[in-house]
Amino acid sequence: MPLALKVAPDLDAAQVVGIADSVRRHRMDALIATNTSVSRAGVTGQPHAEEAGGLSGAPIRERATQTLAAFAAALKGEVALIGVGGIVQGRDAAEKFAAGASLVQLYTGLVYRGPQLIGECVQQIRDAHRPAA
Repeated sequence: MPLALKVAPDLDAAQVVGIADSVRRHRMDALIATNTSVSRAGVTGQPHAEEAGGLSGAPIRERATQTLAAFAAALKGEVALIGVGGIVQGRDAAEKFAAGASLVQLYTGLVYRGPQLIGECVQQIRDAHRPAA
């Protein structure tokens, strides 16, 4: 039975290495980077910025992608990586692949943008992987 671990974007470098070692040691099938953040960086001063609960979507895109890249470096292709967090445009999905994702997961962007986001992501990913003429 495949098993994936989902991590937060709020990890430091030592935590990434420790988690990567555990994922490798326990032969997990995938790592999902990332889940929601408890940090409010990126939304300071915005309405509802101080509400309790995890922050997701565009405000965590950059940190989520940095965390994904850190896991890609630590795991060196040994485990499938699923990029999540802040994918609201096609180029965001392509960015996750460039950072090391094997797959991407859409959620908040799909809620706000609707199904056209899917086609936009597919096109941007294809364009990013198309050989130069």
